[in-house]
Amino acid sequence: MLLQRVIVLFFLTLVTHIVNAQIGKIPAGFTPIFNGKDLKGWHTSRTSHQGTTGNFYVENGVITLKQHPYGQGGILLTDKKYGNFELYLEAKVDSFCNGGIFIRSTESGMAYQIELATPGGLGDLLGERMTVSKGAQATNIAKVWKPNDWNSFRIRMEGDVPRIRLWVNGEPMWEVTEPVNDFVAGATSGMIGLQAHWSAVYSQAAEAFNMAGSWKPGAAHRFRNIAIKEL
Repeated sequence: MLLQRVIVLFFLTLVTHIVNAQIGKIPAGFTPIFNGKDLKGWHTSRTSHQGTTGNFYVENGVITLKQHPYGQGGILLTDKKYGNFELYLEAKVDSFCNGGIFIRSTESGMAYQIELATPGGLGDLLGERMTVSKGAQATNIAKVWKPNDWNSFRIRMEGDVPRIRLWVNGEPMWEVTEPVNDFVAGATSGMIGLQAHWSAVYSQAAEAFNMAGSWKPGAAHRFRNIAIKEL
């Protein structure tokens, strides 16, 4: 019995080591869409209600998203649109920040979204500027999530009526087939987006939707090893 427990423990340790070893390396078959040097191939949305002046820059091979001025966020979008794909990236998310990974995004930020909010709905499937027919919750993410460290996301998006799957640090989180295409115009392709959520508004009319606690001063979302495999 003791020998069996030792073998099981060794196996689990080995699996954990293998999974962790993959973080920091783009999987085979994926093509980088971030060159690690600058934001060539990406642009800031100029029509997003999240803000249009976010402080987005590259440092030490990492895309960093911060608010600028404080309270105003934004969305960093790929220049290219993608339809069916698998997306791989690694994210380091500061606590008390709210952002997301947008897939099939429009220029203004209408998209299916993988939420990156801590604390909160980390890894959940939401809609940004649209209602998602069938969302999902990453209920097991706490078992694999490494706070204040790098975590890998792998997202598979396919079908005119989307089927979406998520893995975090190599572990499956959820799989959803939407009953309909939720985009107003039935879009079947769009941009990849990285969101820094706004936390303050300029107009009194928008005060009804208060996000004052969604981004702490000086905090950031960071991304690296962003790559895609078109299907």
